[in-house]
Amino acid sequence: MRPYHQLTQEQRYQISVLLKMRHSQVEIAGILHVHRSTISREVKRNRGGRGYRPKQAQRLAQERHSKGRLRISLGTWERVERLLKQDWSPEQISARLKKEQKVHLSPEWIYQHVYADHCAGGELYRHLRSQKKYRKRLGKNDRRGKLPFCTSIEERPKVIEERKRLGDWEIDTVFGTKRAPVLLTLTDRKSRLALLGKLPEYTAQATTEETVRLLAPLPPEKAHSLTSDHGKEFANHQQIAQALHLKYYFAHPYAAWERGTNENTNGLLRQYFPKKQDFQEVTDEAIQQAMFKLNFRPRKCLAFKTPFEVFFKLSVALTT
Repeated sequence: MRPYHQLTQEQRYQISVLLKMRHSQVEIAGILHVHRSTISREVKRNRGGRGYRPKQAQRLAQERHSKGRLRISLGTWERVERLLKQDWSPEQISARLKKEQKVHLSPEWIYQHVYADHCAGGELYRHLRSQKKYRKRLGKNDRRGKLPFCTSIEERPKVIEERKRLGDWEIDTVFGTKRAPVLLTLTDRKSRLALLGKLPEYTAQATTEETVRLLAPLPPEKAHSLTSDHGKEFANHQQIAQALHLKYYFAHPYAAWERGTNENTNGLLRQYFPKKQDFQEVTDEAIQQAMFKLNFRPRKCLAFKTPFEVFFKLSVALTT
């Protein structure tokens, strides 16, 4: 069983996106690497009249957290900090407070206090004996899944964020019942045009070859940038950027909403390729048909134009 950790605001935005994509609470727990009861409790306690909204959930959680801290006096927290600076462990402090003052302050709560101090620039964490243990409590997102020589999404120009031009792509992979083959999906941020390919192997080399195959035929003004997560299949990002003469950016680990356009496309794909589908059985023709249907389907966000019309700046008469 995974230990309980308080959810961050970023994780609450992830939960909101994944719920809208109709992921189950068990699936969301797996993606966020928390226990499923954490997701169940989060959705139940912080859901409002209009459903689960991340900003509202964060506010409600902070209000409860603040009320809980008021039960512990300022003097007690000052003593906790003095003992931490004497290199006492949170477990030792918790036990002595309970024994001497009948104060019930859990070790986890003290760790959270140290974490808050750390975020504010404090150095209480330096007095903890096990730095490795503390890093785990900071959350797995801090150190895991980061590829070398990555350009962060924070460095993307404003024109990409505002969807003002064509050719800024988001890229991801979609799994079937087995680890391979998988689908490679690319989505243009402005037009929502989708490009789909099939990877016979879940490897960086296969991803590189298929990405180049899909984007190389486009003119330079239709391929400015790529944004992906830190999956190992994108380890050859420098090779991709060089081959296609574009900029490559990485979203923060486990921040699916930063690639929301592509995540939405992946959700739409499940209409044609359910999660229980074995992609070994999916033909290239079936992939092309799904891509055609997605790109010739009017979208509300495009004023009911199709992705194809927006991307190629055409007006197409749709027939049934």
